[in-house]
Amino acid sequence: MKDELMIREAVSTDVPNLVRFNLEMARETEEKELDSEVLTRGVEGIFEKPERGFYLVGEMSGEMVGSLMVTKEWSDWRNGDFWWIQSVFVEAEFRRRGIFRGLYEEARKRAMEAEGVCGCRLYVEKENEVAQAVYVRRGFHETPYRLFEDGFE
Repeated sequence: MKDELMIREAVSTDVPNLVRFNLEMARETEEKELDSEVLTRGVEGIFEKPERGFYLVGEMSGEMVGSLMVTKEWSDWRNGDFWWIQSVFVEAEFRRRGIFRGLYEEARKRAMEAEGVCGCRLYVEKENEVAQAVYVRRGFHETPYRLFEDGFE
């Protein structure tokens, strides 16, 4: 079928699209302009050290229409890794067509099949109620934790 969603693991030749997606996501969700050179090196860093995680991409008709990144965090309390879902982006004209659902279902399937993974987590902007509703529909629930950061900028 022409419009069938195909999910695959990203490869290094996807870097330009992944960078573009991240630039667009930062503008859209945080009104933030990222440094494209720093971002490019950051995206490339996943491919240089696969133990950091991986990207999944969604394609329709051979065109990349969405992506997400998975990174890993060790939990001593659970003796396992949480997979963090990050850098989620779907092209505007492809939203509400199951792209995130397909990407997350693939990430979740891989997590459940991988040894030592105890769950998936993500964070979302407080004001992004649309994304929050999508995540709840996919089985996520809000935790009692608040996220704090000490960014060395």
